[in-house]
Amino acid sequence: MNVGIIGSGGREHAICYMLDKSKKVSGIFCFPGNAGTSLIAQNVNLDPDNFSELERYCLKKDIKMLVVGPEKPLVNGIVNHFKGKSIRVFGPDKISSKLEGSKIFTKKICQKNNIPTSKFKICESLNETIDYLKNSYFPLVIKADGLASGKGVYICKNFNDAKIASEEIFNGKFGVAKQILVEEFLDGEEMSYFIVTDGKNYKFFGSAQDHKRVGEGDTGKNTGGMGCYSPSRLLNDHLELKIKTKIIEPTLKAINEHGGVYKGFLYVGLMIKDGEPFLIEFNVRMGDPECQTILPTLKTDLMDILISCCDGTLNQSKIDFSKFKSICVVLCSKGYPEKFENNIEIKNLEQLELLENQNIFHAGTFKTKTGIVSNGGRVLNFVSISEDFLKSRDEAINLIKKLNWKNGYYREDIGHKVIKI
Repeated sequence: MNVGIIGSGGREHAICYMLDKSKKVSGIFCFPGNAGTSLIAQNVNLDPDNFSELERYCLKKDIKMLVVGPEKPLVNGIVNHFKGKSIRVFGPDKISSKLEGSKIFTKKICQKNNIPTSKFKICESLNETIDYLKNSYFPLVIKADGLASGKGVYICKNFNDAKIASEEIFNGKFGVAKQILVEEFLDGEEMSYFIVTDGKNYKFFGSAQDHKRVGEGDTGKNTGGMGCYSPSRLLNDHLELKIKTKIIEPTLKAINEHGGVYKGFLYVGLMIKDGEPFLIEFNVRMGDPECQTILPTLKTDLMDILISCCDGTLNQSKIDFSKFKSICVVLCSKGYPEKFENNIEIKNLEQLELLENQNIFHAGTFKTKTGIVSNGGRVLNFVSISEDFLKSRDEAINLIKKLNWKNGYYREDIGHKVIKI
């Protein structure tokens, strides 16, 4: 079967890598892909948000399934566009995708179904927000309602921080804003928990701990993710039961009641406090770099899982992961998450020798006639899997040092909470 993958980041390269291993996959097309995917698939320079054009191309190339990496096409209704057609799409429909597309939609579901989350206030205007903030306790969290490429969340230490955040959102930094979300600040430890679902049944699909902050010791500005380890050190049977019964199952039930059909990955962003899970956010796709960290530990054919979700037969599937520890260290362009330069050559990348337990997943890269250049803030993902987190991290960092890309930087302390030296 020919498969199409939508997206251009490290997550999509990891998905591409896993599908390339499947005997059920004859050809892979990436829309638009990156320099890494071009080594194992055909990159197609086509706007994946133009669903009609994408459909014509899929029919022309006999692509029978599309796997959607990023959130935007899902929120825009790509699944609904292809419904009833010969091309299956792995991902949730438009109603289900509102779990990520509207933070206020998700909060209302939590409120109605007693799903544990932070206390919140929905404000309809800048004046209403500022009046509310004047009587608020800090720190607190302010969120833009819609998609903001992971940048629409502000942790505000005082009134002035909150006022600036509110003004930026209402002034259109992330598009037209009619509402804003003000949340209490939850103090605890974050965890990423993943499931895959066919609309009726769901199965566990890994846990991880992402490192969002740019600086060592989880300091500095938020990023899309500087690195990750899997599995999470926090997960145990007792906590997992609470996550399933208090958060996942009532959410999927609520989506069905709204008329949605949720098929695909669901990322559950959690804050764990005193052994209790609180929902921070949902993503309607695999996280990045969690995907790059988790997928190489998957022992089951990924294509089998995707097919079973599309067919509604997930309950007949068995999903197995290895027991090894996985760490991903992200190599970024100097200056990220602020201003950085693109089109900087990455020499000797293809000459790096990888062991069986190692992967380099491209994120912000582009292949030119003369070689590979940078094309984004997060450029490469170095992943190593072993029986020990420290060994995995050392191997990933040693690969980065061998590459010796002068325009790059990375965090050396990924996994610091689980690695005791």
